[in-house]
Parts: sequence; C-alpha cells; structure tokens
Amino acid sequence: MSLKSINQVLGNIQRSALWQEQLFPRLLNCWVEIVGAGVAAQTRPLSIQRDVVWVATSSAAWAQNLTFERKTILMKLNHKLSTSLIDIRFSTAGWKSLPTTETQITISASKHPSYVADDLVPEKLVTSSLDNALGAFENWARMMQERSHYLPLCPQCQCPTPAGELERWNVCFLCCSKLLR
Repeated sequence: MSLKSINQVLGNIQRSALWQEQLFPRLLNCWVEIVGAGVAAQTRPLSIQRDVVWVATSSAAWAQNLTFERKTILMKLNHKLSTSLIDIRFSTAGWKSLPTTETQITISASKHPSYVADDLVPEKLVTSSLDNALGAFENWARMMQERSHYLPLCPQCQCPTPAGELERWNVCFLCCSKLLR
C-alpha cells in the first residue's frame, strides 16, 4: 500500500466527481433508449452517487417492478455508457407530478362557496410594521374586517358570509355545520 499526498487524494476525488457529473447528462440522453418509452414516462433519473444511479418512479409499484429488472438495466447502461456503475436504486421519493397551472388553481378556488374575491376590498391595507408578527396580524385583521363590510349577513347568526355559502346552504358554513349535527 503506497501513501499518497492529500493533494493527490483530493485530486482523485475531484476527478471522480467531475466524471460522474459528465456521466449523468449522457445517462439522461440514452435513458429512453435503454428502458423504453413506456418505462421512461414513469421514471426520472435523479443522480449518480458513488457509482449508484438513483431513479425516481411515479409509484411504488413501478419501483418494485424495476428493482427486479435492475441488473438487466444496469448491464445495458454500463454497455451503452462504457462505465462500471454498481447499482440502480428506484424510489418514489424524488418523483414530483407536473405542477398545476395557476389558472387551474384560480378557477377551482373561485368556484368554492367560501371564496371571497379580492376586488371586493376597494384598496389593500398595507402597514409598514409587517416585519413582526403583531404587525402582520393587525394588518390581516384590518383586511378581514374591511372585507366583511361588503359581504351579506347570514340570516341565522347575522355574521358576514360569502355569497356562495348563502347560495348553497342559505346560511353560513358554521350555521350549516351546526344544523347537520
């Protein structure tokens, strides 16, 4: 066993990290070819760490099925990339579904019976003391109070109520939940 200087050891580590950084884009480019379009749609390679490929899957079932096929996939990867990767790990942990668009969120929120449009308040109340919790709470309380001036009253409890709740239940949601008990 030969002793190496710290500079040599650090250089080896740095070269290894650079090699793996260069390997990952190559892996991404050939992933569909190796696993097929159907599997590629349900998987997403995340990284290569210590010669282990980490792949996110859309479900636990995909992770389990691909775990049984990992030796075959690994053999194809090593052949295609001319590398010596050790293993592939499949997990749902890194999988993120496509984000919903802002318009979808706005549409579904605006159809909720408790939705109150921001345009009901003529002007936003902003204070300069939003840097502390008490200032933020006071600002929120003033905005809610200002907003409630424009809301119709619940016929049962006389509290300001969004129009959607009155259309749906003829009372506010609190009175409705009390009636359902």
